[in-house]
Amino acid sequence: MQKMSSDPRIASKFAGDRLWSLTAIVVLWLLYAFVFYEVKDYAGSSEVIWVLMISGGLVILFNTASILAMIFHLSEERDEIYGLDLHYLDLKK
Repeated sequence: MQKMSSDPRIASKFAGDRLWSLTAIVVLWLLYAFVFYEVKDYAGSSEVIWVLMISGGLVILFNTASILAMIFHLSEERDEIYGLDLHYLDLKK
């Protein structure tokens, strides 16, 4: 397999994946905010609201951290990851 570090397709694929990953984070935060806004009136006591806020906050915090870690990993090894994909796509053609 040839080294494809200068292939502009790698940068393009990485930019697209990064864009969609960051979009997923924004959508996740917006969905959690919307659901919390709609559910808080039915929660009852303030203790339940605090539990919902803390647990929801932890979920979106860990999901955000995992997506950012994935982006960081892809940026470190993008030539190997995307180069292999492009190699097999080129062979398929």
